[in-house]
Amino acid sequence: MKETIAIIASLLAIVGNVPYLRDIVKKRVQPHPYTWLVWTIVSCIIFFGQLAKGAGIGALPTAASEIFTVIIFFFSLQYGFKNIRKIDTAFFVIALLGIIPWILTKDPTISVIIAVGIDLVAFVPTIRKTWAYPKTETPMLYSMNVLRHILMLFSLEAYNLATTLHSIAMIATNTLMTVLILRKKKLT
Repeated sequence: MKETIAIIASLLAIVGNVPYLRDIVKKRVQPHPYTWLVWTIVSCIIFFGQLAKGAGIGALPTAASEIFTVIIFFFSLQYGFKNIRKIDTAFFVIALLGIIPWILTKDPTISVIIAVGIDLVAFVPTIRKTWAYPKTETPMLYSMNVLRHILMLFSLEAYNLATTLHSIAMIATNTLMTVLILRKKKLT
């Protein structure tokens, strides 16, 4: 049963990300390159932390999503948001500095906690961009992420801070992004 849920959650990563990639190329959305670079690094840390702490097949959706995160980062370099402000750079530097404690620790749980904190800081430039320019994002990716992370929680083989924290944080932040995009698009 957990395998089926993990596969469905992984498919949701595809369902959310393929249209997002298409929208990037068609210039309907503009991913923030700072956010996507940090997410690329953080998702990798979280994936290996989940594996180390026994997530088992429940880490499959993280791996599936990581593939797309890397691709979206590279697409963001050409097609992404270009109106980068000093505050974006400040959050980017803070997020990157957060990687130092991760490198110094050998504990997967501490690594995941730090990585989730970095992930949340990295989200700020995208939230700011979306608030100011709601048409640069689409709710499909973020709403699929909410569903994917809910299912992922049910697919885990071990439940502990290292295996669950990222999904809980992503449910909250992706819900915020979905609401923000839909609300702001309605107002414009």
